[in-house]
Amino acid sequence: MFVAALVVALAFTLLGKQAAPALGAVADGPARPAGPNVEIAALRPGERPPQFVLFSFDGSGSHEKWRRFLATADRVGAQFTGFLSGTYLLTNDNAEQYTGPGHAAGKSSIGFGGTPQDLAVLIRDLNTAYLRGHEIGSHYNGHFCDGADPSGNDWTTAQWSAEMDAFARLFTDHRALNGLAGLPRLIVPAAAIQGGRTPCLEGEPEVFFPAARAHGMTYDSSRPVTGLIWPQRLHGLWEFGMPVVPVAATGGKNIAMDYNFWVQLNDARDEPERAAEFAAAVLETYEQMYAAAYDGNRAPLVIGNHFNNWSGNAFNPAAEQFMAEVCDNPETVCTTYQNVIAWMEAQDPDVLAELVARPPSGS
Repeated sequence: MFVAALVVALAFTLLGKQAAPALGAVADGPARPAGPNVEIAALRPGERPPQFVLFSFDGSGSHEKWRRFLATADRVGAQFTGFLSGTYLLTNDNAEQYTGPGHAAGKSSIGFGGTPQDLAVLIRDLNTAYLRGHEIGSHYNGHFCDGADPSGNDWTTAQWSAEMDAFARLFTDHRALNGLAGLPRLIVPAAAIQGGRTPCLEGEPEVFFPAARAHGMTYDSSRPVTGLIWPQRLHGLWEFGMPVVPVAATGGKNIAMDYNFWVQLNDARDEPERAAEFAAAVLETYEQMYAAAYDGNRAPLVIGNHFNNWSGNAFNPAAEQFMAEVCDNPETVCTTYQNVIAWMEAQDPDVLAELVARPPSGS
């Protein structure tokens, strides 16, 4: 199973969580984000849909990675999505404020948010991203995958609901939970969290989706799908599937996500001396995906990534270079899940039905 390969390193890695230098006092600014970078309007007769590209980053706890991707997005007019791990909103000293379903208080496979200074930096990064029109979604909390049982595949709907309740509590009450009234204010409203990606892509839709709907979510991006397809309605949510595609330089196929690429390339061994080789293979894979969709069914490309430094930081440079290459191309819009949903729902129902029914590209 493709998703099982996610477990090995993720159980021991903070998804790229890195300490950052403390910032000085910075005003929170107005809580009014930039608007969508795509026109939310129906297609004209005969007009092709834009080629949407959806960059999304699981965990989203690294200041250095926020800084780099925000800067690249600014240069090419892109908007992207950070799927935040809720445990990063607790300092290490306050870890016991979180209890994952079936686990002891203070346990998390990815750790917690570090020092108060680290947490202040993360909040400012989230605020900056939100104000620039980027989306914050959920990567849930403790990242319990197969091998750290009970994992998301074992949880009931009620347990998934408890995990989502915990994320909401961490998101809205982190100042009180950490006993740090002086933290910067997180200006991202809880209602802005409209979807997410489950850790290791676990959780059966018929179990997980009812909890997500009950928590006001409108989409998910966790289910592996064959090739590049348009989002589908599944159990009441828009499902932006993680595409299984040919991987350049291997002759095989895998989920278009950095960790899965790493498994495909060398069984996820730490070989920093091969970082440039891996980055080139991943970039070529992204370019092949883009060409297949752009010249084919125009399905939105879902690019799954983590804020990590795996194997000598082999994978973030590929995503960053791909963002720089394609996001200002003609008829191309690098944007967020919520923006794509708004665009789809603005279409004539018959037009949208035709798009959704198009056969896969790039498989």
